Amino acid sequence: MEELIQSSDFSVSSIEATERAAYDVQISTAHRYPRNVRRSQENAIAIVSMSKEAAATCSYALPRGGTTITGASVHLARILAQCWGNLRVEAKIREITPTQIVSEATCLDLETNLGVRIEVRRSIISKTTGRYNDDLITVTGNACNAISFRNAVLSVIPKPVIDAAYNAAQNCIAGDLSDEEKLIAKRKEVVDVFINNHGATEADVLKLTGKGAMAGIKRDDIVFLIGLLQAIKDGDTSADEIFGRNSSTLKIGQKLSALSEKGNQSLADKKGVKAETTKKPDNTIKPGGTLGFDNQKK
Repeated sequence: MEELIQSSDFSVSSIEATERAAYDVQISTAHRYPRNVRRSQENAIAIVSMSKEAAATCSYALPRGGTTITGASVHLARILAQCWGNLRVEAKIREITPTQIVSEATCLDLETNLGVRIEVRRSIISKTTGRYNDDLITVTGNACNAISFRNAVLSVIPKPVIDAAYNAAQNCIAGDLSDEEKLIAKRKEVVDVFINNHGATEADVLKLTGKGAMAGIKRDDIVFLIGLLQAIKDGDTSADEIFGRNSSTLKIGQKLSALSEKGNQSLADKKGVKAETTKKPDNTIKPGGTLGFDNQKK
């Protein structure tokens, strides 16, 4: 038994020595080839500005607590980490509790010896179905790792460098909106994605931006809406959450309504009479009228 313990201790010591040697090599290499801050920033700006599709992935917008949070996405953090260089970044799942999954990310700047460790927690409990299944826990874990990675990297790289790349991406997202015609075309393009892909209405989009009419949606609002679309695409949120919809409640209501109508018809058939259906209110917007938002404003 004593020999086995000594062998185990020797193995652990060997692993620690190997890891320490790897760190020493990386640090000495970083000092031998230090980063050029200006070139690193210019490279990041060039990458995020390569296309509108690439720029759109660099920001996110999430509804939280009655407001909307915007910022640099994990995609931008990866680009910055690659261009900044001489970084060692690691993100891993540290713990899975009955209700949460915990990710831990570490980012070390090998040049400045600055290290940051970030912890991120995500719930694995659904309001309707209870604890997630194994596949959904895996998906949530990957998202949790991405968030902790982003937070760690953005805590090490200087904010002016982050802001420069972020603003370049925002300008690329909006594109050329130098005249009203281009602004209208871009606005229609973005709003149509919400309507065609996510079951929204113009009134829903107006509510997101806080505008009273489509003409009030300007450049910054368009960038904000694109950020929401990216958050939906990345799985950080959903259209139902953004628009305050409860899809499960709607489905239950529809089923109850159908069962009620079926029961009334069955009872009427037994009595030999035709069942009366409740006349639905006419919500059609008539000339001069409004429903929710004033659609007559342009």
